[in-house]
Amino acid sequence: MSCTSQIYMQWSIRTKLIVTLMAVIILPFGIAITFTYFQTTKALNDRFVATSHDLIVKGEEELKTYLDDVAEMSTVLYRYTPFMNVMRDGVAQNLTSNQEEVRRALAYLLNSRPEIEQMLLYIDKGKDSYTNYHSRISGRGKYESILSNPYYSRLSRSDIFSVIEPPHEIYSYNNQSVIPNSEKNQVLSFHTVIRDVPLENILGFMSIDINLSKISDLAGRLYTDGVEDLYIMNEKGVVIYSSDQEVIGKENKEKWYKQVKKERESGKSLEWDDSQFSGVIVYEKFTDSYKGWYIVKRIPYNVLYQSARQTAFITILIGIITLVIVLIATLYISFRLTAPIKVLIANMKKVEKGEFEADFDSLGNDEIGMLGRHFKLMISRINELIEREYKLEIENKSSQLRVLQSQINPHFLYNAFQSIGTLALKLKAVPVYSLLTSLSNIMRYSMNMKDDIVPLSAELKHVQSYLLLQKQRFYEQLEFELTVDKDVEGILVPKMILQPVVENCFKHGFDQQMEKAYIQIEASLKDEGTLLISVKDNGIGVKQEQLEKMRSELFLGLSKEDGSRESIGLKNIYDRLQIYYSNQAKMSIYSEEKGGFTVTIEMPKAMPKEVDHS
Repeated sequence: MSCTSQIYMQWSIRTKLIVTLMAVIILPFGIAITFTYFQTTKALNDRFVATSHDLIVKGEEELKTYLDDVAEMSTVLYRYTPFMNVMRDGVAQNLTSNQEEVRRALAYLLNSRPEIEQMLLYIDKGKDSYTNYHSRISGRGKYESILSNPYYSRLSRSDIFSVIEPPHEIYSYNNQSVIPNSEKNQVLSFHTVIRDVPLENILGFMSIDINLSKISDLAGRLYTDGVEDLYIMNEKGVVIYSSDQEVIGKENKEKWYKQVKKERESGKSLEWDDSQFSGVIVYEKFTDSYKGWYIVKRIPYNVLYQSARQTAFITILIGIITLVIVLIATLYISFRLTAPIKVLIANMKKVEKGEFEADFDSLGNDEIGMLGRHFKLMISRINELIEREYKLEIENKSSQLRVLQSQINPHFLYNAFQSIGTLALKLKAVPVYSLLTSLSNIMRYSMNMKDDIVPLSAELKHVQSYLLLQKQRFYEQLEFELTVDKDVEGILVPKMILQPVVENCFKHGFDQQMEKAYIQIEASLKDEGTLLISVKDNGIGVKQEQLEKMRSELFLGLSKEDGSRESIGLKNIYDRLQIYYSNQAKMSIYSEEKGGFTVTIEMPKAMPKEVDHS
C-alpha cells in the first residue's frame, strides 16, 4: 500500500467527504468552464462575423444608392430644355436670359440636398464657368485650362459619366468662390460630364462637393463608436470614411488592408494579430460601378471576448462561493437560489411569447429580488411604450384617415363620372363636364389610400378643385385666392390637412345673407426650416368666449359634457400634425370682432427621420 493511500485511510469521514466533494465539483466545473469559454469565444466570433457581414452588405447597398443618387443629380438638367439650349449655344448669345437659366439650375440643384457645399458648372461653348457656394452664385468666369484638372481630363477621354474625387479640403473652383478659412472642411467631390444626348459631344462639366455628414450617418449605423473601427476605401485605397477621422482622405497602407485585398472573393473575414491591431476583421468588396472599393469593420479581441471573459470570471467566482455554501447548507441555499431564478425564467419565457405580464409579487430583497423588481418595471415600461408609441398613435392616425377618406368603390364612381362627363360633352355642356372633372379629382385624391404624405402642390390642387365646385354653387357670391411661393410647392405634407379647414369656412363662417364670401390661402417659408400655411375667410367669425373654448378643445383636449367637439375637424388635423412631426407642428386660430376667421399652421419643412410613411 502506498504512502498516499495510507494518509487517505487515516483521514476522517468528514475530511474524505470534503476532499471527495471538492474533487467531484472542481474537476467537472473546471473542465466545463474551459470548454464553455472556448465555445463561447468561437460562438461570439462566428456571430460577430455573420452579423457584421450582413450589416456591412446592407450598408454597402445604402452607400452605393446614395453615391449614385448624388452622381446622377445633374441628369435632371437634361429634362430642362432652356438650360440645355444654354449649354449648346453658350451664355454669351443672350447673356441676361441665359445667365438667369444657369443661376436657376444651380440654385435648384444646391437646394435639393442639404449636404451640398459647393457646385461648379462649366460650359464648353465660350469656356464659361459658374460656382454656387452656400447659395452664393458667382459671376461669369472664363476657365480656359479646365482639362488641366485630372478628373475633367479623364472624363473627356473616356465614356464614363462621372468620377469621384476622394475626401479633400474644399477649394475654390477657378478662384470664383470665396471660401473663408474657417469653413474649409473636408468634402467629397462628384465630377460629371454633360453631353449633347443622344450625341456624344461634350457640352460641359459639373462638379458637386458634398460634406461627409450623410455618409457619416450611413456609416454610423454599421459600427459601435469607441468599440469597433470602420473603413471605406476606394479602388486606390484612399479612405473615403473612417471611424478614425485622421485617416480620411489618406491612402490606407496598413498591412491588414493589403491582406484583405489578397483574400479570395468568397471570403468575408479574417483574424489579424500584430503590434497595431489584434482582432477580427470583417470586409466586403463593392461591385458594379464601385468595383475595387472596400468596406471593412474591425473589432479587437479584448472587446469581442470581453463578455466571455467576464462570464468565465463570474462563473468561477460563483463556483467557489457555491462550493463553500454547499459545504454549509447545500439544500437550503440551492432552493433559495434556484426557486426565484426559475420564476424569473418562466416569466421571461412568457415575455418571449409576447405576454408582457409578471405573475409574481416579489422575489425577495436580495439581488435576485432587485432583478425581479427591475424586470417588472421593464415590462411595465414596455407596455407603456407599446400603448403610447404604437397602438394609440397608429390607431389614432388610422381612424382619422378612415374618417377623412371615403370608402366608395372607386371603379364604380370613376366609371359613373366618365359616363356623365361624356354625355355632358355630347350635349355641349362644357361647364358640367368641368365640374365633373373637379369632383372626380376630389374623389380620386380622397380615396387614394396608398399615399398619406403628398407634395403641398397636390394638397393645394385638391383644395382648388373643392373651391371651384363651391364657386359653382355660390356663383358671384364667392371669391377665393391662392398665394403660394414656388419654393414650397414640393414640400411633403400630410394628406387632407387643408380641405377640412376650407370646408369649415362654408359650414360655420358664411351666413346665407352675406353678399360676398372671400377665402384666401397663403403658403410660404417663415424661415429656412418652417412652412407657414394660413386660411382666411371674411365670414361671421366667432365671439371671444367661443374662440377660447375652441382653443381649449383644440390644444388641451377639453370637450363639452356631451362628448362632442365644435372643432373636431381642426382637432383631427392638429392631432395628426403632432403625430407626423413629433409635436413640432403648431396651429393657431384667430377671429376679429367685425368678422372673419383665420387658421394658421406652422410645421417643419422636413419631417423627422423616424417618421416613415412612404
